[in-house]
Amino acid sequence: MANTQSALKNIRKNRTNYLRNRSISSKLKTLDKAFLASVESKDKPAATDAAKLLISALDKAHKGNLVHANKVARKKSRCASILATL
Repeated sequence: MANTQSALKNIRKNRTNYLRNRSISSKLKTLDKAFLASVESKDKPAATDAAKLLISALDKAHKGNLVHANKVARKKSRCASILATL
């Protein structure tokens, strides 16, 4: 167990950040699945809206250093190419 006040505070901070990051990651996965589901149903307006939400969430996650820049770029590029095929 931690002995100093700063170590105890770091434990609390780490737990808070872990929970926040986990919820954001879960949200990204949910948005990705929603986008792919709307693409499979061939609903272009719904797919476009889902892509906007997904891209926005990816950019925000990258801004908070949760997702690597290359992963964000890859996901955004794939969204765009999938939308172009609809």
